[in-house]
Amino acid sequence: MERAPGAGSSPGPQDRPPAPAAPPGQRPAAPPEPAPSPGEPPAGPGAAGEALAALTAFGRRLLVLVPVYLAGALGLSVGFVLVGLALYLGWRRVRDGKERRLRVARLLLDDEERLTAQTLYLSHRELPAWVSFPDVEKVEWLNKIVAQVWPFLGQYMEKLLAETVAPAVRGSNPHLQTFTFTRVELGEKPLRILGVKVHPGQNKQQILLDMNISYVGDIQIDVEVKKYFCKAGIKGMQLHGVLRVILEPLIGDIPIVGAVSMFFIRRPTLDINWTGMTNLLDIPGLSSLSDTMIMDSISAFLVLPNRLLVPLVPDLHDVAQLRSPLPRGIIRIHLLAARGLSSKDKYVKGLIEGKSDPYAIVRVGTQTFCSRVIDEELNPQWGETYEVIVHEVPGQEVEVEVFDKDPDKDDFLGRMKLDVGKVLQAGVLDEWFPLQGGQGQVHLKLEWLSLLPDADKLEQVLQWNRGVSSRPEPPSAAILVVYLDRAQDLPLKKGNKEPNPMVQLSVQDVTRESKAVYNTNSPVWEEAFRFFLQDPQRQELDVQVKDDSRAVTLGALTLPLARLLTASELTLDQWFQLSGSGPGSRLYMKVVMRILYLDSSEVRFPAATGASDPDRESPQPGSSVDAPPRPRHTTPDSHFGAENVLRIHVLEAQDLIAKDRFLGGLVKGKSDPYVKLKLAGRSLRSRVVREDLNPRWNEVFEVIVTSIPGQELGVEVFDKDLDKDDFLGRCKVSLTAVLNSGFLDEWLTLEDVPSGRLHLRLERLTPRPAAAELEEVLQVNSLIQTQKSGELAAALLSVYLERAEDLPLRKGTKPPSPYATLTVGEASHKTKTVPQTAAPIWDECASFLIRKPNTESLEVQILVSQHSGVEAHSHSHSSSSVSEELESWGGLPHATSSAPELRQRLTHGDSPAEAPAGPLGQVKLTVWYYSEDRKLIGIVHSCRSLRQNGRDPPDPYVSLLLHPDKSRGSKRKTSQKRWTLNPEFNERFEWELPLEEALRRKLEVSVKSSSSFMSRERELLGKVQLDLAETDLSQGAAQWYDLTDDKDKGSS
Repeated sequence: MERAPGAGSSPGPQDRPPAPAAPPGQRPAAPPEPAPSPGEPPAGPGAAGEALAALTAFGRRLLVLVPVYLAGALGLSVGFVLVGLALYLGWRRVRDGKERRLRVARLLLDDEERLTAQTLYLSHRELPAWVSFPDVEKVEWLNKIVAQVWPFLGQYMEKLLAETVAPAVRGSNPHLQTFTFTRVELGEKPLRILGVKVHPGQNKQQILLDMNISYVGDIQIDVEVKKYFCKAGIKGMQLHGVLRVILEPLIGDIPIVGAVSMFFIRRPTLDINWTGMTNLLDIPGLSSLSDTMIMDSISAFLVLPNRLLVPLVPDLHDVAQLRSPLPRGIIRIHLLAARGLSSKDKYVKGLIEGKSDPYAIVRVGTQTFCSRVIDEELNPQWGETYEVIVHEVPGQEVEVEVFDKDPDKDDFLGRMKLDVGKVLQAGVLDEWFPLQGGQGQVHLKLEWLSLLPDADKLEQVLQWNRGVSSRPEPPSAAILVVYLDRAQDLPLKKGNKEPNPMVQLSVQDVTRESKAVYNTNSPVWEEAFRFFLQDPQRQELDVQVKDDSRAVTLGALTLPLARLLTASELTLDQWFQLSGSGPGSRLYMKVVMRILYLDSSEVRFPAATGASDPDRESPQPGSSVDAPPRPRHTTPDSHFGAENVLRIHVLEAQDLIAKDRFLGGLVKGKSDPYVKLKLAGRSLRSRVVREDLNPRWNEVFEVIVTSIPGQELGVEVFDKDLDKDDFLGRCKVSLTAVLNSGFLDEWLTLEDVPSGRLHLRLERLTPRPAAAELEEVLQVNSLIQTQKSGELAAALLSVYLERAEDLPLRKGTKPPSPYATLTVGEASHKTKTVPQTAAPIWDECASFLIRKPNTESLEVQILVSQHSGVEAHSHSHSSSSVSEELESWGGLPHATSSAPELRQRLTHGDSPAEAPAGPLGQVKLTVWYYSEDRKLIGIVHSCRSLRQNGRDPPDPYVSLLLHPDKSRGSKRKTSQKRWTLNPEFNERFEWELPLEEALRRKLEVSVKSSSSFMSRERELLGKVQLDLAETDLSQGAAQWYDLTDDKDKGSS
């Protein structure tokens, strides 16, 4: 039976299912359109679309073969194709993962209520309004407001980026002059606030809110640099974190709140979906790096200690305090030990269980510290100390993570977290804390240090810190907060171009840098910097204002921190004049110092000596009362002159391990051992014994020690090599037994090596006041002194330097900022700098080992600190109050001998303009010999008034050469400065050579200039030759030297 054509292809109208009936009250639905018969052509758009999709898919697959074809055509290895394929697959995996996470997050936000109800097995109805949680409150009303405002916020962001951000980017770099935002859309998914926690009662002048924010948005931002045909952008982003909002100060006028501060307490989590050229950032390895760089940029803007301040009223008082408030306190974290850690190392494919190589990471906010690694130990002892700044309580946490160090990826052993509020409440917290996510415990001692504006507490803190053993850094006594506000009238660059100023702030070896402000000589930074101070009485703040290229210095400032100790509230809030800059160039800063005080019942600070002595008080500036009479005698404390001397005999060693290898390790040699001693902040070193595993040194070293308990003598043995010295073992000797018994003679087993022991003899020499038997002590020393050790000391000189009076004023009216140096032979002591006074009070002690009491002399120099260094010009002056005690020792008595020759010189610094330069100009140098490292040190500071031979200024540099050796090893050269007659170098050079050899050398300093860009010829601008035998190498004072031609020597 035949069927009609097309009967089997599609059902007829009678065979189709009936359409569903319309609900009552609604119009019936239109009947469906009839399907096309087989004879009719298919619908055009659908068929064309399918064909286009098939061709597109085929073309994409064909494109995969293009790299293979190109590799074969170019003759490249198959490895290039495999590497490219691996990168592409990794990129697709990361890309698909990000898109999948974004889809899941958007779905979760869209169906939050339904999914929450299903997860918690609750009904689909909303929670009643009266349901609340104890800590965090829901703010759905606020989310509804944000959702309605979101489109208008997008318009504002588009205007802000186009009118403010884009011009700033174009002006920051000439390569970005065609930078534009081509698309800015915040999308339809607004930011959500998951909860708000209010902290009541923290401060009556502020309102403190913690807002848990979550943003899973379809944001799209596209940028383009037309000059390079570069397009990039972002399509989709996630951001989750806790945003703290502070409303302060509360005022009695509209709008009630003076300003709003916002910041993230901890780094928020971030996930970005890149588009355009930035798709490359989704390649594995670059993905985490890109997100980290973006997160670092956000942290520099909105993560503690940085914050965003929005003033709501004009002329708000003390904006700097609101923008960068002082820290709440300092926590000193003692990472002591851990126990019961899990074993992660496996051997023989897991059949043999080893131990772990643990290390710890300590983190508070953005401050992170990493401990050293303890090899193969499940109960490590670290004994390390870190100091962290706490900005917000409550909110910040102390986090410790423990890892096992491995060659590939470190294994996680556990973590602990502790709110800093508990440390504040306890003062001192010493506990074992369990590790979460692993097994074991970690031992921490946490101390809360309060910030006090009281300089009287500083001496107590310094005395306490001297008895504290801390590594890797010594304990701090104070914290310095510098709020860098603005500068005015900085000098212009060449061609009268506006500079791009930035600031470098340094305290000792710690340097911080500000952002660069482009195209202005009156920049505004509004940034804060923080420094830990070990001894504020001796440290200085160095400020350098530079162009962003770091090649041009726009001004400098050196601020002795002792000046803050005499300021009100330990604070200076003022304009500072810049040196080496324009006449009106100045810098506005607020500098605040706070003493770190441990206020706990477990701590007893020693009483400050001399605090109640009326003779030691100096009149306040501007006081109407008469100055106190000059004291007739000094007033040192009871510990003055109570030091002991420890004589260390390094005798011999046995069974040292052999480290030398020859012929690629086939032939085993011996070792070239030497000994390093560390005690009381000094480092001593023995001579090297060549190729001996049982060396004999027979050397004697002497160190001045105090009676502070807990001191240890650290001894390390090394094998001398050409590149890096090999470790042969270490040991420690507690000084408690030696100081009590007076003598120790032992063989000490070397630790951390398979074999070896060291023979030491320690003697405590107690000074006693009797000079009658001094000659006998000298005779005994001559008998026991070995040829391989230096001359032994026969006496101890203790010097107490109290004060000076009637020092001459600088430039007729300005009081100086004097400090003193005490020198005996090669040993010297520098006091603190007392700012701006003609009657300084130092109240310091120093001790010196005296080897030849009948011939050695004590030299006292009083110098004046300048911003540009110390200018040394001889000026005779008298009346320095010095108390000395010359002491001999052994079992012999100790008494005051004939006083050594005392030479007094006052050295003061004038401005460079007061010392006329020679016809060829001058060079400023500092040359001294560092006896501990056996190095000759030279610093080239600057030149001034150089000779200009042509139409253009020279491009000077300084060359240094030690005569008579003209080998390349003794030549040194500074960097070259462009187009200047007054170059600033501040570069340091070193030569390793004994002091005896240095005294036989002459240092030739030549100032030269390049003749032209293509020429190798150098034009000599002038030179100076220093005979080191006639130069005082013990002081290290900066000095100007006149430049001469080849025929003459320079003079200072």
